[in-house]
This record gives sequence, C-alpha cells and structure tokens, in this order.
Amino acid sequence: MFAPIVVVVRRLMGDKRFIKLRGEAIALHSQVITNFCNRVGIDRTQRQNMIRMARDNGKKLGLLA
Repeated sequence: MFAPIVVVVRRLMGDKRFIKLRGEAIALHSQVITNFCNRVGIDRTQRQNMIRMARDNGKKLGLLA
C-alpha cells in the first residue's frame, strides 16, 4: 500500500539517511507502545507481542519496503 511512496522517499534521501530515519521512527514507535503499556498496566510479554504485531503490520502495509 505505502511501498511506492517509501521506495521514492528512499531513492530521494539515499539509503544511508533513509535507514537512519527509519530506525529512529521505529524506535519512537516502540517507545510509544512501551509508554502506553506502562500506563495501562500491560506486562512485558504482551508489550513485546504488540511491538511484533506493529512490525508485521508495517511489512504488510509496505512501510518497511
């Protein structure tokens, strides 16, 4: 779904800058998930499962192209 946009942005930015930006975005998203889980009392195992699900959904949507 988003793969064409991601591919174009990657080409415009270059691989090195794109990979750095993607890593920062993934880290921020993981922090948001962790903060949410801490607020509502979700344990570590469930949090890890949520992060894995976010990664898998990102792959399906083409965000990790």
